[in-house]
Amino acid sequence: MPVSRKVFTPAAVAASTRAWASGSRSTIAWSPFSCRTRRAGTGGDRGHPLNGAAESLSTILFFKIGSNLDRPSDVRKSGHVALSITAVDEPPGALGELRREVAEFLEREIAAGGFAPEADAWMSGVDPAFSRRLADRGWVGMTVPVRYGGHGRSALQRYVVTEELLVAGAPVAAHWIADRQMAPGILRNGTEEQKRRYLPGIARAEQFMAIGMSEPDSGSDLASVRTRAVEAGGGWRLTGTKVWTSGAHVATAIIVLARTGDGGGDRHAGLSQFIVDLPHPAVTVSPIITIDGAHHFNEVVFDDAVVPPSALLGRRGDGWRQVTAELGNERSGPERVLSTMPLLLAWARTGAFDADPVARADLGRLVSRLTALRQLSLGVAGRLAAGEDPALEAALVKDLGTAFEGEVVEVVRRHADPASGTVPEGLAAMLAKAVLHVPAFTLRGGTSEVLRSIVAKGLARR
Repeated sequence: MPVSRKVFTPAAVAASTRAWASGSRSTIAWSPFSCRTRRAGTGGDRGHPLNGAAESLSTILFFKIGSNLDRPSDVRKSGHVALSITAVDEPPGALGELRREVAEFLEREIAAGGFAPEADAWMSGVDPAFSRRLADRGWVGMTVPVRYGGHGRSALQRYVVTEELLVAGAPVAAHWIADRQMAPGILRNGTEEQKRRYLPGIARAEQFMAIGMSEPDSGSDLASVRTRAVEAGGGWRLTGTKVWTSGAHVATAIIVLARTGDGGGDRHAGLSQFIVDLPHPAVTVSPIITIDGAHHFNEVVFDDAVVPPSALLGRRGDGWRQVTAELGNERSGPERVLSTMPLLLAWARTGAFDADPVARADLGRLVSRLTALRQLSLGVAGRLAAGEDPALEAALVKDLGTAFEGEVVEVVRRHADPASGTVPEGLAAMLAKAVLHVPAFTLRGGTSEVLRSIVAKGLARR
């Protein structure tokens, strides 16, 4: 397959996809270590000199949606396209097989009415039954060690599954926080008792968790939290209010950041984390309804909630370090890039760009940016899996990724005006919902201003 190294332009992306459609029928599978092509129907890999991801992702994107940049093309007639992020210790093609397995499962779920694809479903799509169906297949708690009820699989295997869930717009919000942040946090900081108590339930999608960080007067300035935990009767007594707490209404536990000391003038000191089981007689969870009428945010009030000493997660006073490590998982994952992918795919399936060079150029630019962002996200995922704390890079993924997601919505809105009467009903509904969600993209997980401050300070120290 002829490929130009100048891949980060709309013209090059278009040329690449046209070349694929012209008859070569090869796909490029990007990995951190090499770039390979796979001939459809052969299962074989062959090396390719291209050292980048844009060609790969453009091919995958447009054959997933059943069309390329110039004309409709049936993916089922052309051959299955699978991205393979090949780790050094993975057999060639193994991750591609996993991706295909997940994609086919999701196709069956959609066909059977198991769920309807939605943009931003990782945040708003709460379906505990669907989460358990994923767990039954070993796709929740994938990186949790087997001895704690997990599956002992690699971070890249989990990344592959995560991408497919996001691209499909699957309702994964019920288990998302527990799987993404809390399982790694408990593995890193928890006691043996906490690991054995909570991790098996997370892997079975029975233990759903929320994060109690933001407060009415402490959002982006997280170090100013006022929720307090004081020692009482051999345990702890928590008092305070958390807001914008995703999934607390379905959570079976919440991890709370609270002040346990004055810190000696250092706002980042004197903070600790606690695991509070829900429901709790002194904890009140109240819904916060968003502008689209949905309920995924909550206010959580701790009214002298007493918890045992075993509720302390990690070391007393080490909460800030623990939280920042958890935020690395929250800020850098593919959901910061792919949450609006179902909307982009729904628009692209209409073929609206076939005769519109402006729309085609806009789509090409989005694909190019998506490629670079995905590569950055993968890099951070690798460092997190190695036990590093890439706070700067994670902040970059979140800042650039959420800006990209907002641009996806803007591009689709510009080219798919529901008032025209030609936009499919499903696309119009998804677009209307996504438009309402856009303002929150750059707020949750840290505002863009705070993230850029993290980047600036991090660069100054290098």
